Amino acid sequence: MSLTEAQSDMRQGYYSGATGILASSIAWFVAAGFALLTTPEEAVWSLLIAGVFIFPVGLLICKLIGARGAHTKWNPLGQLAGASTFWLIFCLPIAYFLSVRQPGLFFPAMLLIIGGRYLVFATLYGMKLYWVLGLLLAAAGFVLAPLNASMFVSAFVGALLEAIFAIACFVQHRRWARPNNSRMDSLCK
Repeated sequence: MSLTEAQSDMRQGYYSGATGILASSIAWFVAAGFALLTTPEEAVWSLLIAGVFIFPVGLLICKLIGARGAHTKWNPLGQLAGASTFWLIFCLPIAYFLSVRQPGLFFPAMLLIIGGRYLVFATLYGMKLYWVLGLLLAAAGFVLAPLNASMFVSAFVGALLEAIFAIACFVQHRRWARPNNSRMDSLCK
């Protein structure tokens, strides 16, 4: 299986990852709500707990819109997806322990962590969109941390960026999936 074929399989299986971005955006919106209405500790835990459901919710959305919600078992990019998940999990304790000392830095740290993970998705799906999303999330983390932005603002920025990119990814996937649309296929690469 060539890299292009593996990326195409990932796009077909997971709707180019649009459903995962949407599920992640929902988790960020939940966290923003908690940040606005509850304590900083509860806001932190809301994103950590909601984050556990991002992949299953993304798969559910895949199934609801007719995507497989899986890649083929011989796709070598599946291992890269798994490795990036472990990397994310390994970073969570760092963000959590940072929040114990300075709660306002939790969401900017998570923006950096998740932004970094999306850079891997640029290879998984073969889409430049993930470079832009990853770098924008990381830039938001870098900007919001020294500004001492409120937890609500930081979480809302993450939610809004992911919501915008979820829509863009849904549109890009639909164009890519159309037969004989070489223009969009070249934009996705």
